[in-house]
Amino acid sequence: MTPRLDAISIITSDLAASLAFYRRLGLDIPDGGESAPHVEVTLPGGQRLLWDTEAVIASFDPAWQRPAGGGERVALAFVCDSPQEVDTLYAELVDAGYTGHLKPWDAVWGQRYAVVLDPDGCGVSLFAAASPAAK
Repeated sequence: MTPRLDAISIITSDLAASLAFYRRLGLDIPDGGESAPHVEVTLPGGQRLLWDTEAVIASFDPAWQRPAGGGERVALAFVCDSPQEVDTLYAELVDAGYTGHLKPWDAVWGQRYAVVLDPDGCGVSLFAAASPAAK
């Protein structure tokens, strides 16, 4: 038997805020999940993205504690179609009130790259090939 990655889980302190953020990034999250303790969506490649409230995690893992000292719960990366889309999406998210962590820059590895924080402080990378040849 070979294990296969099936799901990525986000533990959130504010489910409604987290879902709103990821909807802005284009994820098709059904309406109504904001009042549930657990939400999941199946991504185009078949993997699932899950959200659980801190209370749900604590209900079955009483020793669980919110990460301290800036520790992240998970980090996700969203590919964009162009460097301009990285810049535009970063600006739209910051203008909507989300925290920009790293403004868009041309990374040495050949990508336009930026990082914005989701409502729980998790870094979400936005990136695109810096030029069509770099894809």
